[in-house]
Amino acid sequence: MIRRQTCPVCRKKLEGGAESETFPFCSERCRRIDYFRWSDGKYAIVDPLSPEDLSEIDESEFDRE
Repeated sequence: MIRRQTCPVCRKKLEGGAESETFPFCSERCRRIDYFRWSDGKYAIVDPLSPEDLSEIDESEFDRE
C-alpha cells in the first residue's frame, strides 16, 4: 500500500503531489520555514572526516592571530 506523502515541516498530508509548485511542502509558508531553518544553520549535512581529508586542510585556516 502506498502512503500519501506528508509535509516535512508541519506533517500535513500533501494534496497536489509532485505536481504542486511547493512540493515537497504543503504551502509556501512551510517552504519558507524550511528555507530559513537552513539559512539559520539549524540543519547541517555532516560527513565524518577521514585522516586523508584532514591532511588536505590547509593549516593556515586554523591560525587566527
